[in-house]
Amino acid sequence: MTTQTEGPVLRTAEMHLLTPASPGEATVVSTERCTASRKSASFVRHVALDVSGTPLAGRFVPGQSFGVIPPGVDDAGKPHKLRLYSIASPSRGEDGAGNVLATTVKRSIDEHREHHRLFLGVCSNYLCDLQVGEKVKVTGPSGKRFVLPANPAAHDYIFVATGTGIAPFRAMCMELEVVAPASRVMLVMGAAYATDLLYHHDFEKAASRPGFTYLTALSREKQADGSPARYAHERLLDHREETRELLASSRTLVYVCGIAGMELGVLQAIATVLGPTGSEAYIRGTQDVMREPGSWDRRMIPRQVQPTRRVFLEVYD
Repeated sequence: MTTQTEGPVLRTAEMHLLTPASPGEATVVSTERCTASRKSASFVRHVALDVSGTPLAGRFVPGQSFGVIPPGVDDAGKPHKLRLYSIASPSRGEDGAGNVLATTVKRSIDEHREHHRLFLGVCSNYLCDLQVGEKVKVTGPSGKRFVLPANPAAHDYIFVATGTGIAPFRAMCMELEVVAPASRVMLVMGAAYATDLLYHHDFEKAASRPGFTYLTALSREKQADGSPARYAHERLLDHREETRELLASSRTLVYVCGIAGMELGVLQAIATVLGPTGSEAYIRGTQDVMREPGSWDRRMIPRQVQPTRRVFLEVYD
């Protein structure tokens, strides 16, 4: 179990079993949209790959990522570099035997700043275009910090995600359902609109189990209960009593994954709920800094506002 000053011993995670110089070959076994509604303005797919026969099979854990090498060359005529994608499957895989891993892929579609022509992300669209039976060059796994503890049943969890940052938490929640069914889990999923929620129905089903709380945060429309638009970290404050109860326990760990900058709001929420003294288990800072979480900005992380090893951050631009 974790202590007030130290984080947990993390699960052993193997790394770089397949490299860009010597990738493996995976086969697409399924691909489907994973937004809560087909009316979503985003195109996000759940892509499952059969990695049996490669070193990846049975040797990845939730919280890790794997690499995809798209075919073709870039504008300079060089082969495309690999892109990393979070694994959205528990260690037993989608198939129960660790041979099929999945990821959550959002199509990248944008307009070029200079010549205002349509720009399509190379690898995201490649993955989303793949058909069942097609082959993919893969590497990995990567990452050993953003994983579950070696003894997951000794802990409770707060997971906060936005967008495709939900992928590792899908994997972790599925893992915990089997290896730590008595652990408490609070999952906060942030999206612009209800139609953008990912794996929404799966998490609603999970929330029917005792000890599992699922909160959605819609930033551009009212919540389902009619309350105002909310960012993910604000939902921790909306449910302050449950959040405080979880955070006050020495069992609890906090994981954050999604767009860059969201970690600031989560840390501010922790400091607000627990106060300057109570939040020391999760955040370190001078007394003056800890008294005024509302004045923090992202530049203060981690120089003046330092997350402890009970907080796990995985954010991206």
